[in-house]
Amino acid sequence: MERVLKAIYEQVRNGKDYRSYVDLKDFCREVMKTDIPLAIKYLSLLSDRIEQVIPTLPLEEMSSFFELHHDVVLLGAPHSFHLYLLAVEWRRDPSRKFYQPRRRVLRVLVDDLQDLADHKLDFLGISLPPRVGKSTLCIFFMTWMMGRNPDVANVMSGHSDKLTDGFYRELLSIIKDTTQYDWPLIFPNVPIADTSAKNETIDLNHTKRFPTMTCRSIGGTLTGAVEIGSGGVLYCDDLVEDLEESLNPDRLEAKYNAYLNQLKDRKKLGALELMVGTRWNVFDPLGRIQDQYDGNERYRFRVIPALNEDDESNFNYEYGVGFDTAYYRDMRESIDDATWNAKYQGAPYIREGLLFPEDELLTYNGVLPDGDPEKVVVCDVAWGGGDSLSMPIVYKFGEDVYIHDVVFNKGDKSVTYPVVIGRIKLHLPHKARFEANNGGHEYADNVDKELRKDGIHLHVFSKKAPSTQSKLARIIQFAPDIKRFYFLGTKYRSKEYREFMREVTTFVQTGKNPHDDAADSLAMVADELYHGTASVSVVKRPF
Repeated sequence: MERVLKAIYEQVRNGKDYRSYVDLKDFCREVMKTDIPLAIKYLSLLSDRIEQVIPTLPLEEMSSFFELHHDVVLLGAPHSFHLYLLAVEWRRDPSRKFYQPRRRVLRVLVDDLQDLADHKLDFLGISLPPRVGKSTLCIFFMTWMMGRNPDVANVMSGHSDKLTDGFYRELLSIIKDTTQYDWPLIFPNVPIADTSAKNETIDLNHTKRFPTMTCRSIGGTLTGAVEIGSGGVLYCDDLVEDLEESLNPDRLEAKYNAYLNQLKDRKKLGALELMVGTRWNVFDPLGRIQDQYDGNERYRFRVIPALNEDDESNFNYEYGVGFDTAYYRDMRESIDDATWNAKYQGAPYIREGLLFPEDELLTYNGVLPDGDPEKVVVCDVAWGGGDSLSMPIVYKFGEDVYIHDVVFNKGDKSVTYPVVIGRIKLHLPHKARFEANNGGHEYADNVDKELRKDGIHLHVFSKKAPSTQSKLARIIQFAPDIKRFYFLGTKYRSKEYREFMREVTTFVQTGKNPHDDAADSLAMVADELYHGTASVSVVKRPF
């Protein structure tokens, strides 16, 4: 069958013959009787192709293709979340649609949610900035799951009754408001049996002990009142209310225990789990689950930050419904780094156990004191595995130490060599120390050779990290010295410097650190400045 589908699709892909488009739709309908995933694959391809071809057609042909597209998305909607989103909002004005303006960005989440519905995942965690549509997308997902499995019980929970009341109203609107949505057209044989605003419940098909959907706050009556059936979904959205709650260890622990004992233990075998929220703290429920199931392929954690690697907005949606780059950059300058990273970048932090809290570090405005500084470079070389090459560039005026620049790069040596060499040429330090472990000695020799080719002679050397001391112990040992360093203030940091500082300010002395390269390189700086073996005299350069 796939051979036939492929042959018809080739005609569709390479032409505008209306009949071949209809043939593909009709054949997909037949294939659905025996192989739904295969049919959905080609219905999705057909939908995309129709959207591409419609703007190129004469006006007299557009109408028939438009109606055909409607037939295609309706046919696939019960089985494809993407096609469902197109179908359920079909009649809405484009500027008022939820999915269409946000589709380019949210499509990856749509595919994640499809994998959850198809039982390719047991758990999906989602972290996005505020007000970009993550909760609304998941509410659409729940209405889709309710229509597909109306006799299966689902639960939606959040931090407050007000929040879950909002869930209930949005769910009911999508299912009942036929002026805005086409849910009854997609699921024509699924009647609404009962609804209760008081209990925040919706029952489809017929009334049941455990309704098709129950919305209930984590502080409400849950035990004995809810159940998540096999194939149903436990949807948790913002279990942690705000920053204040995330900074209270007792409240955070109580919230996690409530999740375990009132929500998770109501899941029957085969029930699915969806958790959405702002990642305030590494020890919030989502963080603890991620730590517990790290490496488990059936647990997926999706993070889309406000600003991408190029410092551009990920959420500049159509029709002006998103947030542009200028908005996010201004927000970044308006709040502290820790809040920015947690709330907008999906990089949570904790206060308890932080070794270098942002507000305890010394900062300056990028202007160095007068005089001739001692300039030192230290480099912690990385060789892949997600680690970063970290190279602080130090200007020392007497007892005052300024981290004036950094190289912080996850690339391999072909990427980092020219960056490291270029930055050394820029600052012309008096000495450069490389950690000798894991090929650092060879790296230092190659850097020295390249510098000498350009007539730059400085003291380049490598030094092994002590084998009897762990990285964590070394970092803790030198923490008092590091806290005397001056770092660039938030508004004066490059993207590279900002990433370096994010890793420093989220480093914990208890618990698990995903990366320690930035903190370890600062420990190397302290070791070299205060315990180094090579003496340095500051002299006027002859070149």
